[in-house]
Amino acid sequence: MIGKFGAKGIIVARIPYVSGSFYPSSEKELLITLKEMISSNSKKKDALGIIVPHAGYVYSGSVAGEVYASVKPKEIYVVISPSHTGEGARMAVSDETWKTPLGNVSVDENFISTLLTAEPLFEVDRVAHRHEHSLEVQLPFIQAISKDFNIVPITVQYAPVAELRKAGEAIAETIKKTKNPCMIVASSDMNHYEGRGVTHTKDKLAIEKILQLDAAGLVETVQKNHISMCGVMPAAMMLFAVAKLGATKAELIRYADSGEVNGDDSLVVGYAGVVVS
Repeated sequence: MIGKFGAKGIIVARIPYVSGSFYPSSEKELLITLKEMISSNSKKKDALGIIVPHAGYVYSGSVAGEVYASVKPKEIYVVISPSHTGEGARMAVSDETWKTPLGNVSVDENFISTLLTAEPLFEVDRVAHRHEHSLEVQLPFIQAISKDFNIVPITVQYAPVAELRKAGEAIAETIKKTKNPCMIVASSDMNHYEGRGVTHTKDKLAIEKILQLDAAGLVETVQKNHISMCGVMPAAMMLFAVAKLGATKAELIRYADSGEVNGDDSLVVGYAGVVVS
């Protein structure tokens, strides 16, 4: 039985781990920051999925903000992040309420229950989420563009392509069964800590596969070319899911790197924002 309540009826909540470091811990300051990063955009896309970076807001927030500004809000967000810690289950679903400086975010219990029944690769595991930043940093953006919504938080470690396909297609089948509009959010930075020229060359290879909606090709390209794209597993899972949902187009909203902020082009991290519809 999935539930947000403990034995005494107290809400079980996941405490913010990087509030105050990756993004402001003050509600007022965070709202100001988000307003600066999420510009008004009248032509919003009805996205099935997105890829957004997860570095500190000062580095990648402007890229993420452009993506979130360009999509219509949904009622359920399936947020898939990589595991930087290696803790917990390989495909871990959180059943907790998530706290942010902007308030609590509830999980969609019906969606999670259906997903767990459909695919045993997914497990409820709070440990995997406890110290993982890459999912947490997406939530204030979602809160900024949406009023009434729930999330399905998933953290994924390494998985072969066949398992990523099974997991992605299970997410797609669960989305088909729900009556609520859904979006899949894949949290990922691109190549890490190489020179700007090398990083841009490597990231172009990966982005080409994403824009072709080629999930298996993305994984192969990242592995073959030693591209340190930390969220390649979430991105591939999302691409497998949206393919099952009938996606026909992926658009690169913005690409940037950390050197544009700190002035160091010798060791940069790439950031790509993509919308799939």
